Parts: sequence; C-alpha cells; structure tokens
Amino acid sequence: MSNNRVEKAAAGIEAGVVDLTERLQQKPDIDQELRLLEALLFAAVEPIDSETLRERMPEGSDVSALLARLARDYTGRGINLVHVAGRWRFQTAPDLEHHLLDVKESPRKLSRAALETLAIIAYHQPVTRAEIEDVRGVAVSRGTLDVLMELGWIRLRGRRRTPGRPVTYGTTDEFLAHFNLETITDLPGRDDLKAAGLLDPRLPKDFEMPSPVMPDDLTDEEDPLDDVDEPEFFEDFLGDDEEQ
Repeated sequence: MSNNRVEKAAAGIEAGVVDLTERLQQKPDIDQELRLLEALLFAAVEPIDSETLRERMPEGSDVSALLARLARDYTGRGINLVHVAGRWRFQTAPDLEHHLLDVKESPRKLSRAALETLAIIAYHQPVTRAEIEDVRGVAVSRGTLDVLMELGWIRLRGRRRTPGRPVTYGTTDEFLAHFNLETITDLPGRDDLKAAGLLDPRLPKDFEMPSPVMPDDLTDEEDPLDDVDEPEFFEDFLGDDEEQ
C-alpha cells in the first residue's frame, strides 16, 4: 500500500511537471534556486513546511514548482522527496528498506493492546478511554496510553461534554510522519485491510469502516483541557486491570 501511494504521487507530479518546468525555465537563476532548496531540505532536522521554505528562499521564488521539480528529479532514486503531514522531507526509497536493516536502530515492538488502541484512536478520533474500551471489549491500562503518548503518536485533545468530562485522544503529525501518511485519510480502508488479511472474513456484508479524520480544532462535543492538573482519582478511577 505504501508503494501504491508513492506511485500515485509520482504520477501526479509527472502529470503537471511540463507546466511547472516551463514556468521554471523562464527564470535564469533556476539552477541556483534548486540547489538552495535542496540544501535547505537536506539540512533540516525535521520535515519542513512550504511556508518556512518560502521564507528562506529568495523573494519571488516559485517554491511549489521547485518542490515539484525536485520531487520528480528524485523519483526512482535511492532517496525520495516526499510530502507527509503537510511537510516535506528526504527519505530512503521504500523498496530499499530491507537493504538497510543491518544499520537501522532496532524498533521497540508494541504490544497487541497498544496497536489496537492506536488503531481505534486513529480511526475514531476524537475518542475517550471509555469509548476505546467499548470498541476493544476490554479495559485499557494507563500504561498503554502512556507508551503511545511517549512515542508522540497520540495527544490529549480536550474534554468530552458528557458527565465526568473525560479527556479525548487524537493522533499527531508525528504519527503521520512515522507511518508515511500525507493525511489521516490515507489510512487503509475496508478493502485494503481485507486484502491484507487484517479483517475477519466472517464480518457481515453491511459492516462499515469509519472514515478517519484528524481535526486540529476542538469539535462541538469537546471543551478545552483544564489548565490545572487533573486529580489522579478522577483521571483513572477505572483502575489498571491487565489487558488481553
């Protein structure tokens, strides 16, 4: 699925590259601007947005066209220029990943409970702990949520406007960047999950997958988080039963 997204992005870039190239060829200093843009992206310690790039580039630079040109130039190479979570970054080509396993840092394996919790938050956000437990059918320990918070993949959004005012959880830009998603809607749908063998084939025909959204602003059902620390008994009165 990741390769399909790369191929789609490459096709989209190629479709408009003729027009972009014509616009760029009208500027005599195009090569220097491309070099500067490439250097900025290479030196960035984290993905960088187009607006920040415009501030660093010479006045009048067509940053959108330059990015498209650079992305096309790096298509099919060992390093690709990709757009994730609204920002740009260089990354190793996905098909070369297995060649680099011996030099990659060994990732920490998430528990099944953490993976299920992360998936529920991604597809159902904004969601409360009680709502996560309702979907999973078992209790969610505070430790599981802490691990996902430490990884920077989920965040506290606000408080649900219901009795008890439970906190709501949502995913972050770091989550998108880690899983190479441009937007939350790039998450696989029902057909993709079924093809990958991640859905029970006995599911009813009318089973529907939720459409994931990641609103930056609070919804009508949420209030802002309190400034004061939440009392521990209020935060986790359900207890920390061991998860399955």
